[in-house]
Amino acid sequence: MFWIIFAVAFWGFFHSFNSSYAVKEFVRRALGDGFMKFYRLAFNVFAVLTFLPIPLLLVALPSRLLYRAPFPFGQMMIAGQVFFAACLFTAFYHYGILYFIGVRQLDEHSGERNLVVSGSYAVVRHPFYTYFLFFLWLTPLMTVNLLIVYLSLTIYIHVGIYFEERKLLCEFGEQYAKYRANTPMLIPGLKFGGNKPRSSLVLEPQSTDKA
Repeated sequence: MFWIIFAVAFWGFFHSFNSSYAVKEFVRRALGDGFMKFYRLAFNVFAVLTFLPIPLLLVALPSRLLYRAPFPFGQMMIAGQVFFAACLFTAFYHYGILYFIGVRQLDEHSGERNLVVSGSYAVVRHPFYTYFLFFLWLTPLMTVNLLIVYLSLTIYIHVGIYFEERKLLCEFGEQYAKYRANTPMLIPGLKFGGNKPRSSLVLEPQSTDKA
């Protein structure tokens, strides 16, 4: 249990730390502006590498079965997973698959990044996380180790959103503050009073890098 939680925490820390403006600006100063077009691609490669220990631990470590969804509920849950996997693909499409991977940034004439508010992003601010969480929790077979991973990832996603939205406010300013005020975070139709923009939440853009 300890190693699984540690693996998720390490991946989460790496993911949030290296996506922050402070780290990007440090890399920019250390390696120069020319390197920044490779930043997103390198970030994704290392994010995948640091995530790999999690499934490896799930395979290697013994665990106890908690439940197996019986027929027809198991089949319905699998169908739901297929549906949300398709939704994930549509979210990638609306965001821009090449931009998300980091390939588009390699083109010096690709232009500045725009805030995506259409498609899946018109329904929730973080459709990747919404669809991913539904995909996880619809797993028809649950073990103790899987439950630990799913709970850890769910907690991290909520923590990660806090830091991600601070970065987006810094990058897009009032535009993102208004978008956040009018669009639910994860669940369609569910908004809280905390979504209302406040001047203290709107930060001045510090960088125009496209990573």
